[in-house]
Amino acid sequence: MKNCRECQHEVSESAVTCPNCGAPYPAKEKWDGWGFEYKSKTTIAGLPLLHISFKYKTNRVPVPAKGIIAIGQFACGVFTLSQFGIGLVSVSQFTIAGYALAQFAFAYKLIAQIGIYINEGHGQLVKSLAELMAMF
Repeated sequence: MKNCRECQHEVSESAVTCPNCGAPYPAKEKWDGWGFEYKSKTTIAGLPLLHISFKYKTNRVPVPAKGIIAIGQFACGVFTLSQFGIGLVSVSQFTIAGYALAQFAFAYKLIAQIGIYINEGHGQLVKSLAELMAMF
């Protein structure tokens, strides 16, 4: 048994929440959220070489992956692998990118189910930005 880090009520070390105050994982000295996150120590231009984040903060706000290689539900980087991504090269469900392979994308060049491209695009329902602007 340990004391809850929030209210000091005695709780089991395996408790998921404090029965007194509701704090998540109350036996842990420090707890910064749900999920998984990894950042490489190697950095380029201040960004980690690799950032993987499938994590939510204690207030349930997602932690986006930001790095040269960014992998996560939300990602921003040179190379992104994500559900929602912004990157130079992106493999995502939804993305804004230079080069994209996605379900929904806005990119310079793309392969997408649905997308808007600037230079070249292939997919089910893809249109060039120039083509769309000419309609107006």
